[in-house]
Amino acid sequence: MAILGRGAFARWGRILAAGLWWLLLPAAVAQPIAREYQVKAVFLFNFTQFVEWPAAAFPAPNAPLIIGIMGDDPIGPFLEEAIRDEKAGDHPLELRRFQRGEPVDCHVFYLNRSETNRLGPMLDGLGGKPVLTVSDADFAARRGAMIRFLNENNRIRLRINLEAARRSNLTISSKLLRSAEIVKDTR
Repeated sequence: MAILGRGAFARWGRILAAGLWWLLLPAAVAQPIAREYQVKAVFLFNFTQFVEWPAAAFPAPNAPLIIGIMGDDPIGPFLEEAIRDEKAGDHPLELRRFQRGEPVDCHVFYLNRSETNRLGPMLDGLGGKPVLTVSDADFAARRGAMIRFLNENNRIRLRINLEAARRSNLTISSKLLRSAEIVKDTR
C-alpha cells in the first residue's frame, strides 16, 4: 500500500480542504457541476493512496502510476491540480486523456458518464488487467466497473464492486470500503 510522505500528506490535506470548501459554498456562488467534478478529482487522487496494485503492474519500481480519463473532460483540470507533484508510494502520478478507439494503458481509468455506451466494451477490454475502473455511468459497478460515483442529495457516494477488483488483482483498503456501498455484478 502506498504511504504518504510529509509533503504528500500536507498536499492531500489542502486538496481535501479545498474539496470540502467547494461543497460548502452556496449553489448560487459555485456551479454545482464544477463542485461535483472537483470532489470526484479528489476521490480519484485518494484512490491512488488506498488501492494496492501488484508489482507487475509497473514496468519499474518508480514508474508513474497513470490515471486515464475518457469522455467529456470537466474533471481534467481539477485532477491535474489534485495530482500535481504527488506520488503513490514511489510512483509519481500522471494524467493521460484517451480518445475513443485508442488502447487504454493506465492504472486508474475513469470513464465519464458521457461515454456510458462504451462502458461494456471498455470493461471487457480491460478485463483481468490491474486497472482500477471508475465511472459515474448508471449502474457502472453492477455492470463490472470497480467503483461508481453516485451523486445523492448533492453528495458523492461510492459503490464498489469488490469482485471486479479481486478479478484484477487489486486490493482496496478497508478505509475506503467503510464509506462505500458494496455491490455485485449483475451482468
